[in-house]
Amino acid sequence: MLALGMGVVPALPAQAQTILPDPVAGVEVEMGSQAGLEAWVTAFRTRALAAGVSAATFDAALRGVEFNPKVVERDRNQNEFSKTIWDYLDTAVSDDRVALGLKAIDRNQALLERIEAEFGVEKEVVAAVWGLESAYGTYRGDLPVLGSLATLAYEGRRGAFFEAELISALRIVEGGHVERFSGSWAGASGHTQFMPSSWEKFAVDFDGDGKRNLWGDDPADALASTANYLRHWGWTKGQPWGLEVKLPAEFDHEQTTERVVKPVGDWQAMGVRTVGGEDLPDHGPGSILLPGGHRGAAFLIWPNFQVIEKYNTADAYVVAIGSLSDRLAGRAGIQSGWPREFRALTLEERRALQEGLGRAGFDPGGVDGRMGPKTVAAVKAFQKARGMVPDGYPSLEVLEALR
Repeated sequence: MLALGMGVVPALPAQAQTILPDPVAGVEVEMGSQAGLEAWVTAFRTRALAAGVSAATFDAALRGVEFNPKVVERDRNQNEFSKTIWDYLDTAVSDDRVALGLKAIDRNQALLERIEAEFGVEKEVVAAVWGLESAYGTYRGDLPVLGSLATLAYEGRRGAFFEAELISALRIVEGGHVERFSGSWAGASGHTQFMPSSWEKFAVDFDGDGKRNLWGDDPADALASTANYLRHWGWTKGQPWGLEVKLPAEFDHEQTTERVVKPVGDWQAMGVRTVGGEDLPDHGPGSILLPGGHRGAAFLIWPNFQVIEKYNTADAYVVAIGSLSDRLAGRAGIQSGWPREFRALTLEERRALQEGLGRAGFDPGGVDGRMGPKTVAAVKAFQKARGMVPDGYPSLEVLEALR
């Protein structure tokens, strides 16, 4: 969760590893109540004990657990509002966040260098995740994790998912890994906002105290666990996440998608150059991405981009991590402008866009307000059919053309 801390302007909330499944079809329940939660906890006890949680831990940890309606509201309305990528980056990669990151790296230089040596993930990348997720540890969330997870498991729309996370959280408590177990609304917690199931799979005891403690003031275990997470998903040290590039005027914008992967030499032959006009460095096959449409910045991205996506699938989040890590390493930030005259579509407008695409014969893959690969492909096809630049960007311009 991105948060306010030490003068850092809060950026768009970005749940680390909290890629929530869709609500179960047809499950739409009442808000719930304290009495309902208590009854659910009683029934859940048998399942938790069968999963290996001790009765003593269960009873002590969930005694007096409180139903939190705000958590349910947050879960049900998380897609209602969105920001443009440029508004997001203005805060996610602000000068304040860069300055605080440089200080955090300086304070933890030896630790981060040890982590880089052991896990093969650049210290600036680890620090960038730390910076976006908790403002370098200054804000790690203040909601009780067990209460949030119990509330969401009881609420039922994603019951199986949150029940599994709650069992993992109870194992964290049973092992004595955390003293103050607080975090964000969906149960992500610690310096780099791990979900409990990710803690079970990827957390490491880097300081050698016998605990995998992601929550205390010492960030060693949390930062090492983040590097371990990225290494597991295939991080390649020395390969950029991406590089800002300049596209020629005649460029075929149908090629701008993660699904089109070409050798760097092919992009070079098509007239693609760095934003400064130089030849492209060859870090292996990559894709061209236009996260803000053809009027915004263009990036040549490599597989490390997809590794960051394992933390959060939003293009804006991945570009923010990459750009912040570049800034922390002393490299330039994004040079190109953005179409700031555009605003983000509301959830209602995103659904209307998908409905319009379907009516026009371009399958968006459903009407859910999520601008996933199928919707982007449908937008591209529609734009091409209408003689527009087929960049796949779901703008108000496209919505108006569909109406």
